[in-house]
Amino acid sequence: MNESILITGANIGLGKETARQFALKKETKKVILFCRNRTRAETAKKDLEQTTGKKIFEIIIGDVTDANSVRKAVEEMKEPVDAVILNAGGVIGKTAARLTPSGMNVQAATNILGNVILVEELIKRDKLKRAVLTVSAEAVPGVKMLGVERVSMKTSSVDEFAAVLNGSYFGSKFDALQAYAYVKYAATMWALSMARKYPQLKFVVVSPGNTKGTQAPDSLPLPMQFMLKFVMMPIVFPLMGEMVHTLEIGAKRFVDAISDERYKSGVFYASKEGKLSGDMVDQSTFFTDLKNTSFQDNANEAIHHFIN
Repeated sequence: MNESILITGANIGLGKETARQFALKKETKKVILFCRNRTRAETAKKDLEQTTGKKIFEIIIGDVTDANSVRKAVEEMKEPVDAVILNAGGVIGKTAARLTPSGMNVQAATNILGNVILVEELIKRDKLKRAVLTVSAEAVPGVKMLGVERVSMKTSSVDEFAAVLNGSYFGSKFDALQAYAYVKYAATMWALSMARKYPQLKFVVVSPGNTKGTQAPDSLPLPMQFMLKFVMMPIVFPLMGEMVHTLEIGAKRFVDAISDERYKSGVFYASKEGKLSGDMVDQSTFFTDLKNTSFQDNANEAIHHFIN
């Protein structure tokens, strides 16, 4: 039973809705909003208290692109938490390819760097009791009917994963959407590696599916934003069946995966093959690279090339 939950990127979108849903569970006694901006975090906290009627929300300030910021945040935590939702991330957009002091580009750092450090620091300090959920994406196994190709690396070696994380894998023509799938693949494989390394903890990977009401489209070029927001989401996807759902359903995937024993450690759960909504299934049943423990460990090692 998870009484305390920490959620990164919790002031908007899926993170905030996940916080709301956990707060409404009878067993939840504390929800920690791990956010970069205090003003936005305070606004989210006030709104969550009003919508849930609960005074169980706390704020921790930390920037997931900054290793020292995350370490400082963990140091300041007085009590352990039962579960962590690694929700912070996104496509990022125009600044995605820019390198951070870690050597990762902004996109990889936002989706991976601080999330990994957060979990590993919590474990090192004996402040994590039960479970970790890593947020992945439907783009990893691909969606053929939409022309989204499955992630396909030549070797999934340490060097190849490292090239994904600093952006050199993509050469001079860096496409943030394409890179996002590969970054999420690296995050997924790290989590699956951690599930074997720490069998006493539950490490589960989940895609929220194609979710309306998030800020994900905002990082896309304007023509793509318009097409997604005003054509695909409201008109095309609903006609296709199991291709889109609400913010509440997307967040419920996270809550269920952490809380329900049906969802097992060391598994990446997302939509059925070719779908973006509906029931969640084990993605390794049709994307077998996910089962390769060497690939998992290579991703883990590559990530640590950027962590001092």
